[in-house]
Amino acid sequence: MESSVATVLLVAVLAANLPFFMPRIAGVIRVESKHVGWRLLELVVLFFLVGLLARFLEGRQMPVHSQNWQFYATTASLFLVFAFPGFVYCYFWKKRRH
Repeated sequence: MESSVATVLLVAVLAANLPFFMPRIAGVIRVESKHVGWRLLELVVLFFLVGLLARFLEGRQMPVHSQNWQFYATTASLFLVFAFPGFVYCYFWKKRRH
């Protein structure tokens, strides 16, 4: 059980920062400069993919518990906190080309 929690947390941290370090849209389409809208869309998609992974891992060990909106609001906020280092690197530390 503890290894599943650690796995989900590690995957969540990596997935939350992925849109800020990857220069391609969805890992496929190469662009010169990725707009913030694409990054937000990728964050939403990756949030749901990490949620599916967590649900799968929970289902392997025990019955899946139903959750209310408070759970999803909390996990979405935590995912945004995990994305903060990538955001800071992308928009504050990285040198931009003019």
